[in-house]
Amino acid sequence: MTRPLIGLTTYAQDTRFGTVDVPSAVLPLTYVRAVHATGGRAVLITTDDPGDDVLHGLDGIVFTGGSDVSPGYYGAEPHPLTVSVPERDEAEMLLMRAALAAPDLPVLGVCRGMQLLTVASGGRLHQHVPDVVGHTGHMPGDDQDGFHGVRLAPGSRAAAIMGLEAPVNSFHHQAVADPGRLVATGWAEDGLIEAVEDPDAGFVLGVQWHPERTDDLRPFAALVEAARHRAGVTRARIAA
Repeated sequence: MTRPLIGLTTYAQDTRFGTVDVPSAVLPLTYVRAVHATGGRAVLITTDDPGDDVLHGLDGIVFTGGSDVSPGYYGAEPHPLTVSVPERDEAEMLLMRAALAAPDLPVLGVCRGMQLLTVASGGRLHQHVPDVVGHTGHMPGDDQDGFHGVRLAPGSRAAAIMGLEAPVNSFHHQAVADPGRLVATGWAEDGLIEAVEDPDAGFVLGVQWHPERTDDLRPFAALVEAARHRAGVTRARIAA
């Protein structure tokens, strides 16, 4: 059986090769392994030549974690601790908007990817979570591992995947303040939004945690299954 092709956005940063720092497209292998472990075939997407044509060969896409989304996209001034990468923001915002406009293309946003999904959907972000919740539990350090509970809305896609409650891991200092056209369907114990989705789309889901760093790959499995279904329908139409 042909595996559905799942795009993964990549980080744009200098990387050491030998004794030289070289501009590179990189991504933690945990994302690739999560896609492969759940039955997909990973395809890495770089930021150097942005265009929505890359979506034409994909069955689904994951917008991965990383740097902050520029607050300019939602009309805010940057917080002193906000660090964005313009090249990545520009390329991925173009790609996100195209993905959301594509017919039934499954979209999964992870951490930054959920924040990008939110901003592309007219929402806005908290730029520094400790200013909002009064603690650093979403930014794990030596004295905390970042795991906490989330509750998921009954009847939501997030709950269908994860159940009504689940332990998840956090590695972020920004978060969703307003989901825009999306619906918030998951919350941390302190009330911070942990999942968003579009109930009117086939599969558009954002999760604030990092399932690829855990043994619980259910969000990836759900994306791959949705991509497999879309691929089957699309290829059947072509064959006809």
